[in-house]
Amino acid sequence: MSGYAMEPAASREIGTDALPPSDQWSTAPVVAAPVCRFENFLGAERAGTLLEYAISRQADFNAGTVLDPLSGQVSHKGRSSLVLPVTSAVFSAHLADCLPLVQEVLGHRAALTQTLTVLTAHGEGGHYGMHTDASRVRDVGTAVSAVYYLHREPRGFEGGRLRLYDTVLHEGGARPAESYRTIEPEHDTIVFFPASAYHEVVPSTCPSGLFADSRFTLTTWISGSAAGPGPAAPDAPFTMWPWMARAAERTRPLAEAARDHDGAAPIGLPPADPATRLTLPAVRAAG
Repeated sequence: MSGYAMEPAASREIGTDALPPSDQWSTAPVVAAPVCRFENFLGAERAGTLLEYAISRQADFNAGTVLDPLSGQVSHKGRSSLVLPVTSAVFSAHLADCLPLVQEVLGHRAALTQTLTVLTAHGEGGHYGMHTDASRVRDVGTAVSAVYYLHREPRGFEGGRLRLYDTVLHEGGARPAESYRTIEPEHDTIVFFPASAYHEVVPSTCPSGLFADSRFTLTTWISGSAAGPGPAAPDAPFTMWPWMARAAERTRPLAEAARDHDGAAPIGLPPADPATRLTLPAVRAAG
């Protein structure tokens, strides 16, 4: 038994005069962008076949471009990557089957009807500075971005992580925060997030210098064929989508581009297959 007497704990009041005058409530909340990630998206066999295809098309890749929102000029500023516009019925079917679940996780309610897809390769020094995907879609407030990762195993590159930035809400507006989440580019994984979210690809290194050792992705922008719904009803649950769209507007081209600046063409999104459509699992009853 202890030789020390046990005294009951007593509460103590902390007066406001003990706190520094600068200690005030923040009026600018920082909210994370919604994100949904799947592992083993295509499966080992299909992922391997797609990787072989990407490597075999090395000669057809071109330097990735950036569209300036003010001038409408296309450049390579802030980006170093190779791109190849592609379409795939198999990949589109996988997207269609998982999108109902993705929309539920992301709190997304607008109809999605078409996709725009490019293969990308990041090798030595590959990167893509902070941006949104407003130049890729008609309505950035309802579009979804998806990044599917491919690479050799063991991995032949380092870096290349995706940074997904939070959003600051302030005085009726929104802007990207300094804080972010980091997503590792793991083989056969895919990540979905709002196209309005600010994000970047940090620089990668590729010691071998081989194209086959690059960080490959299928980057897809999923949108509706028309503008999305209007403002939510006053009693609707809070959602980040309208706020993020406000922040992304400054990156949206002033004039609608006639075609995608990397040469991708939109294709229709097939309906989800009832037999393979993904859904959230039922919640187990307690007890």
